[in-house]
Amino acid sequence: MSRAATALVSLADVENAHTRIRGAVRRTPLIPAPLPRPGGRAATDGPDAALWLKCENLQCVSAFKARGAYHFVSRLSPRERAAGLLTYSSGNHAQAVAWAARAFGVPARIVMPVDAPDVKRAATIALGAEVEFEGTTSGERQARAEQIQREEGGTMVPPFDDPHIIAGQGTVALEIIEQLAPREPGMVLAPIGGGGQMAGVAAVIRRRYPEAEVIGVEPEGAASMSRSIEHGEPVTLDRVSSVADGLKPVRPGDLTFAHCRDLVDRVVTVDDDSIRDAVRWLFGLRLVVEPSGAATVAALLGGRVEPAVAGETVAILSGGNIEPALLAEWTCP
Repeated sequence: MSRAATALVSLADVENAHTRIRGAVRRTPLIPAPLPRPGGRAATDGPDAALWLKCENLQCVSAFKARGAYHFVSRLSPRERAAGLLTYSSGNHAQAVAWAARAFGVPARIVMPVDAPDVKRAATIALGAEVEFEGTTSGERQARAEQIQREEGGTMVPPFDDPHIIAGQGTVALEIIEQLAPREPGMVLAPIGGGGQMAGVAAVIRRRYPEAEVIGVEPEGAASMSRSIEHGEPVTLDRVSSVADGLKPVRPGDLTFAHCRDLVDRVVTVDDDSIRDAVRWLFGLRLVVEPSGAATVAALLGGRVEPAVAGETVAILSGGNIEPALLAEWTCP
């Protein structure tokens, strides 16, 4: 894949998506918080030490995925939508597609992993989707979804590697800019699974604030984007393991890889203990955030990232779909 052959999503693409989905998705809060330091200590050196948290855990379906899914489905023709929506997902995209299908009054069929969290399974089914379970990896569920499409038809809604998905996810960055004003971002951190959100955020921040640092965060046990950047092309991991179930694709997308390669300053990894600490730290702020969504805060708590020297530090909390029993286990003494 050459750089010339890969057209990146433009700022105008994201701005158009922002207009298209306005009123359908929520404008989530951007809230200040004490800047976490390694070991869980909070900074005490005044307002300049604030961390800004973009609360996509409060989005429709409790995840940023609603943005991309709704944008993609809104661009389909009535005939394409009427054929039924089809996708594969570990959980949050599954809910987003089911939610978008319900909004447009069309059926949805979704392939989820056999170990999908119960909270995500139940929510997807409650939204009216037909759910099938296949394997434990992104490759296994993708293969099954593609088989269904070949045999029975349907319109595939990609989880991340699509320009309309990326543009929809990037609208979160436009909101951040609007909500920060007149302040400016000096650093924006986003979790990376397949890379759709990171790609969209980078497409906005890099064009609007070229001096700002754009940082992606992955689990150590599922660092497909980091490995791909090291190799100069997308690679497939032999296995993945992390408490962050939404950040475990075995391979990034071609398009999301190109965005991260060209627009993201760096990608850091965090271990599972740091992710658990971040979930607990956020719960102390009365925010319920799933492990995948807490990865950005984990990078600060674990000392993998230092806050911005100039401008504001913003961490995107990408989702809030955590099993209640798991949250209780991690947060109750």
